[in-house]
Amino acid sequence: MSSEALHRATRAELRGLPVEVAPMLLGGELRTVVAGVEVRLRLTEVEAYHGQGTGPEADPGSHARMGRTARNATMWGEPGHLYVYLSHGIHSCVNVVSGPEGQAGGILLRAGEVIGGLDAAAVRRGAALPLRATALRDLARGPGRFGQASGLRHPIHDGIDAVSGADFEGARAELWLRDEPVVDVASGPRVGVAGVAGTDAFPWRFWISADPTVSSFRWGRGAQAASLGLA
Repeated sequence: MSSEALHRATRAELRGLPVEVAPMLLGGELRTVVAGVEVRLRLTEVEAYHGQGTGPEADPGSHARMGRTARNATMWGEPGHLYVYLSHGIHSCVNVVSGPEGQAGGILLRAGEVIGGLDAAAVRRGAALPLRATALRDLARGPGRFGQASGLRHPIHDGIDAVSGADFEGARAELWLRDEPVVDVASGPRVGVAGVAGTDAFPWRFWISADPTVSSFRWGRGAQAASLGLA
């Protein structure tokens, strides 16, 4: 039987390419303290994204595909910081920066299970207490919900260091990894990513098989056609 023991993530463990590091995050935890309240999220689904010049092939689905910008600057920095960006002008989504410093890379935390600070996460999500089984499952299911449950917000917490756990704008974040990686890991296309970047050409989404908190797959704009060779 494999051990489920955890340890604090180190910079060295996060210096590999995102596509290599991403599966290692599964079964680990993101622990945040925001406004004095701790929430712990077990990571069940992640997606890897590379930046311009990172890895052997260009990633057309990455925020950093065209190079460094004010928006994606955190992706180019020291591994272990969190890139917190705004999706659709509403949702704060959380990514773990990985790869050598100066090469952009991020791992989107797509879904998780709330295992600590349940009441605080529910309040942030606007969920009624006590939680029904489906509401509990969905609390951090999907990157927008995950970000909301964590309490991390763009732009306030973009760049927070999840390796040192240092205070950042009144908040703290810690990334914990399993001593022994999860064995039952599935992979496939990234969710909702447009064009070829959302097809089997980039099977850079990883999740714990059969975990109920994993989000549902949906094609991005033009991705299904691209997968069939019609685009």
